[in-house]
Amino acid sequence: MAYSCPMFEKQQGISARFNTTEHIVVFPGDCLDMLRTCPDNAFQLIATSPPYNLGKEYEQRLKLDAYLNQQAKVIKECVRCLNARGSICWQVGNYVDNGAIIPLDTVLYPIFTSLGLRMRNRIIWHFEHGLHCSKRFSGRYETIIWFTKSNDYYFNLDPIRIPQKYPGKKHFKGPKAGQYSCNPLGKNPGDLWIIPNVKSNHVEKTAHPCQFPVELIERLVLSMTREDDWVFDPFLGSGTTIIASIRHGRRGAGAETVPKYVDLTQQRIKDELAGTLRTRPMHKPVYDPIEAGNSLTIAPWTTQRDAIQLALLEKKRKHERYVAK
Repeated sequence: MAYSCPMFEKQQGISARFNTTEHIVVFPGDCLDMLRTCPDNAFQLIATSPPYNLGKEYEQRLKLDAYLNQQAKVIKECVRCLNARGSICWQVGNYVDNGAIIPLDTVLYPIFTSLGLRMRNRIIWHFEHGLHCSKRFSGRYETIIWFTKSNDYYFNLDPIRIPQKYPGKKHFKGPKAGQYSCNPLGKNPGDLWIIPNVKSNHVEKTAHPCQFPVELIERLVLSMTREDDWVFDPFLGSGTTIIASIRHGRRGAGAETVPKYVDLTQQRIKDELAGTLRTRPMHKPVYDPIEAGNSLTIAPWTTQRDAIQLALLEKKRKHERYVAK
């Protein structure tokens, strides 16, 4: 899906150095070097997915304590640069040590709270695809830990509401009896987000090995910032955070150490500004292979008779759903 970015039609330059007069900043280097040039209270939202210390090509695997010390330095500088009404969202998974997992959000939590931040949500991001484990259940979720700098933080639920399950539901008693009980704008999406992860057949897939989907960051940008606010990503990767920001009239900044990913980010930003970047729409339903009639959903070892019965059963379910509407 392509969008145009009217706010940036005349300001399409991508700066390599942060300045509050810029609109888009891609710093080619370490985020700590960039943060040292940023003033206090500059950012309304800091959203990122840091390296998980798994030894990917863009990171050096460290002992857990060393990794946490490294993260603490970045987080401390981020807090200094965060607006008093701003938010920090750290999207993380698990650190694996000799087959044992350590949820990174649990060991990062004390770092944030020691700096005076207050946790607002631990959002579970659930997805369907990933590595298949043989000695434990396969991991199919990661977390977004959301902290604010104060109790007076900005949050607007309306832009990210999702369709009501029962929009025709009414109050059955009391002074509002007979009136619709649902918010016409939709319901709160809750803290369990089912959003496809970016794998080989995803429309947003690039050469980056750990890319998160634009719609994941769009929810954060739309609910935690206003137009023209600054959004910062200290571990920019493929540039998703900046793309989600400029798409909705915000200013985006980030740092990336790997030159090929700096180039990738810049190209994706240019495509977004031109309205040619293909992404998955925010409210698109998750693909259901049975609903779509994908033949691969029938196991090859199933007998022909069983296959016919399964097809008839699914046809009946579709008919029942249609009648219910």
